[in-house]
Amino acid sequence: MNRRQVLAGIATATAVATVPMVSSAAAKRESFKYALNMSTIRGHKLGFMKEIEVASKAGFPHVEIWINSLQEYLKNGGTTADARKHLNDSGVIVEDAIGFAPWIVDDAATRTKAVEQLKQEMGILAEIGCTRIAAPPMGATNEPGLDLKKAADRYRTILELGDTMGVVPHLELWGFSKNLSRVSELLYVATESGHPSAKVLMDVYHLYRGGSGLEQVAWVGKPFIEIFHMNDYPASPPRDTIKDSDRVYPGDGVGPLSQLLRTLKNPEKPVILSLEVFNPAYYAQDALVVAKTGLAKMKAATNGI
Repeated sequence: MNRRQVLAGIATATAVATVPMVSSAAAKRESFKYALNMSTIRGHKLGFMKEIEVASKAGFPHVEIWINSLQEYLKNGGTTADARKHLNDSGVIVEDAIGFAPWIVDDAATRTKAVEQLKQEMGILAEIGCTRIAAPPMGATNEPGLDLKKAADRYRTILELGDTMGVVPHLELWGFSKNLSRVSELLYVATESGHPSAKVLMDVYHLYRGGSGLEQVAWVGKPFIEIFHMNDYPASPPRDTIKDSDRVYPGDGVGPLSQLLRTLKNPEKPVILSLEVFNPAYYAQDALVVAKTGLAKMKAATNGI
């Protein structure tokens, strides 16, 4: 073997040895994606375009918008084309929208209007490149006893609508609600819908508030979860009286986040972790500071996972 062959062999061996390390590091970086849910800066009343600007400056490549913020922007003369350009220029992707159509209720007339509402909302979301919308149990939060089989049929209806619009409704758990407050209910409705696009949207606070606990996320198949609301909860007030406004940054509370994140981690597809808090103490601070702090807290929580 001559000198050239020896050097070529060394180079090849080095390349082969380093490829797994590079791939492993890349896979680790892609375990999670970070999004800003605009609830976190909602109290600052910035408006749609400014919210996107803050998210971008803070370093968030992904966001969850509130549909009414976008609608207000359009009502005041904005266009979906301008909104999409602003998103592209800012380097921000809208991963999901928070909506409140009462699609799940028993009253047929209300459901009909809700489906039409969702059709309009999905239409403008598709125009800005958003492919998901939250589907919480809006309108069915106060009275227990909702027929979950009927809820599953109603969920299928809006999933089929989503098929035509290119926007998938994600079934959302609300811990304070009298219906769809527990993982078992959420999974029943999602699976019983029988639709291949069914997805669930859970939240650290809502899992705790509803009594399921974060451990029950392990019962949910990974393909069901694309996006997850991140926050934390303090030791006080107690679970049965804790409110949305008591949520804190990830890691600033007592939730078992490390265990949760290990459960969520999907080797086949990054999970989008979306920071969702409603803390009035944060609303009193500069919006950019809040967004930067929240991103740093989420990254710290996922470090080593």
